[in-house]
Amino acid sequence: MKTVIQRVNRASVTVEGEVKGSIGKGFLILFGAEPADTDEDCSKLAEKISKLRIFEDENGKTNLSIKDVGGDILSVSQFTLLADCSHGNRPSFIGAAKPDEANRLYEKFNSELRARGLRVETGVFGAHMVVDLENDGPFTIVL
Repeated sequence: MKTVIQRVNRASVTVEGEVKGSIGKGFLILFGAEPADTDEDCSKLAEKISKLRIFEDENGKTNLSIKDVGGDILSVSQFTLLADCSHGNRPSFIGAAKPDEANRLYEKFNSELRARGLRVETGVFGAHMVVDLENDGPFTIVL
């Protein structure tokens, strides 16, 4: 399982001209699942993200979590995070989970985030999405 977490001032995802998810301050999370990933991995990752302290406190130190600042999450499935570019110039996606299982894990991950009291907006699994965001920092973490 791989995620890219970006601290944002705002983010949205649009499919065929319609906004499907939109947040203000919080995290834009790009999520990719691998064949060996489990429900337990989703739970552990959601726990880590819910406690990740990458927002600034009153002293300018990155000491606050998304819950501390009342932030939201925009979660977007992105199998391309599992691209293998080690051979040639065309990426291989053999390392990504099959679509049905990847979607199940994506939904489980989002459910685990919600179970921790976070508001989660999503994109549309498997759709061509346009993601718009305003990075804050920028501050980007890969887990």
